[in-house]
Formats: sequence, C-alpha cells, structure tokens
Amino acid sequence: MVKKKIKYSFYSYDKDTKISTDQEKSMYLIHRALTQQLNNKRQGNAHTKIRSEVQGGGKKPWKQKGTGKARAGSIRSPLWKGGGIIFGPRHKKYDIKLNKKEKQLALKYILQNKLSNTIIVENFLENTNYPNTKFTLEHIQSLGIKTDIKILIIIKAKNKNLYLSTRNVKNIEIIKADQLNTIALLKAEKLIITRNAIDQMNEVYNG
Repeated sequence: MVKKKIKYSFYSYDKDTKISTDQEKSMYLIHRALTQQLNNKRQGNAHTKIRSEVQGGGKKPWKQKGTGKARAGSIRSPLWKGGGIIFGPRHKKYDIKLNKKEKQLALKYILQNKLSNTIIVENFLENTNYPNTKFTLEHIQSLGIKTDIKILIIIKAKNKNLYLSTRNVKNIEIIKADQLNTIALLKAEKLIITRNAIDQMNEVYNG
C-alpha cells in the first residue's frame, strides 16, 4: 500500500471557491473505489439448477436389485444426462460497500492528480440553440485539446444540445458534476470543467 501526505487546494479558480484538505491520500482508496464500481456493475445472473430444481426424476428408474445394472434412484442425478449440475455457478450478488467519505476522498485524489490535464472554462456551449458536432469539436480544439484522446466534460446540469453534439464521438463523455465516478475520471486523458460545475463539486464532495 502506497501512501502519500499532501495538502492542496482543489480547483481554486478564484479566491472564493476552493476545496482544501490535509489528510492522507493513497492509491489504496482509488483501487477500492474502482473495484467497488466494477463489481457493482456485475449482474451475477449465471445460474445452474441442482438436482432438486431439475424437472422430473420422481420415479425410481428401475428396481434396486436383479437387473444387472447399477442402482439408480432418480434420472435427475448429476451423473445422468439432463440431471442436476454439481458445483455450477449460482445467482450471486457482487456488490461491495464503500463508505461515502472514502468515495469522496478517492474522487478528490484522482482530480488532484489530473490537475495538469484539466481546463476550466466559464461555460461550455451551454447557450447553443441547436446541436452541432463539427462546431463542438472545433471549440474543443480551440482550447488546445486534441480530439483523438479521451475527454471528459463536467457540467452542472443536463444540456440536450451538447449531448446530441457529442454522442457520436466515442472518445468524448459528458457527465454531471454531482455524478462523478471513478471509471470516467481514470479513463479521461483531459478534463474540461465549467465554473458552475466546480461550485457544485465543492458543495457535493466536501460534505
């Protein structure tokens, strides 16, 4: 387990808004948050039937003695074709509990490490009247970001036109500030965050 003692101000674009902390951060927390999210996505639907769940087998196939054959009590024995499955996969829940403050701390630590690849803007095409993919990509390039890398855009509220403008671009993801998750942040090579989103992040993740 690797631990590091750091103290930082979190996206302080002016003197009024900042997140500061002076606690131990570690890659262990990020790993726990990532493992929790990946495990909670698993459905765990693989399910095989044991001999008591397979239909049929109520009658003894043949009498116990005198046939010359091995004794058998049910045609649904795991030894028979069509019988129950021994030690097969069963329905299972893979959910992992992660404390709220642990998750917040993990997100803060990831964002801290992405500071050098983060751009803060006043707004990101929030006032557009119609979707336009070409204009959106040109706007991203004007910020000095190549459009062939993984980009995460963090906004405060849903924007239909922005969503429609980027949904056909596989390496651009839009996420609300109060719905940050570990996978999206780790995958992103560049972050674009609006000021309104930062205000919301300060409110949500400093609880």
